[in-house]
Amino acid sequence: MFLSRSASRVRLLARGTSLAASMSSYLSSRLEADPAITIQYQAEVGALHGDDHPDAVTIRNTATGVTKTMPTRAVFVMVGAAPNTAWLSGLVQLDDKGFVLTGPDVSADSPFATSHPGIFAVGDVRAGSVKRVAASVGEGSVVISKVW
Repeated sequence: MFLSRSASRVRLLARGTSLAASMSSYLSSRLEADPAITIQYQAEVGALHGDDHPDAVTIRNTATGVTKTMPTRAVFVMVGAAPNTAWLSGLVQLDDKGFVLTGPDVSADSPFATSHPGIFAVGDVRAGSVKRVAASVGEGSVVISKVW
């Protein structure tokens, strides 16, 4: 939505068949209604083209295998909301989705302390976080003050 305010055209690639599993219906409805936004489902980036900056992208339809190369001026990547925390299993407590439990959920004094003394979690990886960059930065600054 933000990009469509300044770009003449935004193309959103979704690996799945809908946005429902990863996005609120309010936001997905707004994206689908915006005439500047095109959503391509079952699609992935096959290749980026250009020397100093992107000038084209090859998009592959994952259902058919068909590729199409289209001009582009920029590429923004959102890799998803699944936490990459398997390596922490057995070291700190995780919730059923793999997010790190902190604060009251593990009887810790700091809202960012994990179940293992001296290990803190901030940002998107933390269970119950608001999943916003500004909040993550603020959480990180609080933890640094605790560490020092």
